[in-house]
Amino acid sequence: MAISFYDLSVATYLQILRSVAGILDKAAAHARDSDLDLAAIVEAKLRDDMLPFRFQVVSVWHHSLGAINGVREGSFSPPPSLPDLDYAALQGLVTEAIEGLEKLTREEVEALEGKPMKFVTQSVEIPFTSENFILSFSLPNFYFHATTTYDMLRMAGVPLGKMDFLGNLRMGT
Repeated sequence: MAISFYDLSVATYLQILRSVAGILDKAAAHARDSDLDLAAIVEAKLRDDMLPFRFQVVSVWHHSLGAINGVREGSFSPPPSLPDLDYAALQGLVTEAIEGLEKLTREEVEALEGKPMKFVTQSVEIPFTSENFILSFSLPNFYFHATTTYDMLRMAGVPLGKMDFLGNLRMGT
C-alpha cells in the first residue's frame, strides 16, 4: 500500500500537534497547583545559545500549518520571532494550527504532491518538491521543536511521559 501525501504531512502534524496541545495544557494545570511560573517558562532556554521556549512552540506552529501553506504558495521562510506572546497565546497558536489543518481536505493536500517550492532566507534559496520539503526539512524541524517543547516542560517538573508526546497513535490491522 502506498502512503499518501496527506498521511505523510497533515495526519502526522495533527497527531503531534494534539499531543503538544495536551502537553501545554498539562503544564498550565501543573502551574496552577505548583510554583511553576509560566511567564518564566515562555522565556526559558535550555542553553544560552538556544532560542527560548516561545520560539519552540512558534516553530511547531510554523512547521505544520505554515509548512502546508508554504507548499501551497511555493515558498517557505523561517518563522517570525513573535516576542510578545504569553503562554496562552502560544497555546492559541497550537490550536490555530490544529484547526487550520483540520479544515484541509485530503484532496486539497494530495493536489500539492510534486509541486515545486523553495525555502527562502535573505541569503539562501533552496529548491524542493513538496514531498522532499515536508519529509527532509519540515517534519524534522517540526519534531525537533515539539520534542524541545516537551523536554523543557519536563525539565521544569511538569509530570509528562512518552505517551503524552506520542499522542493518539494511528493504529490499524
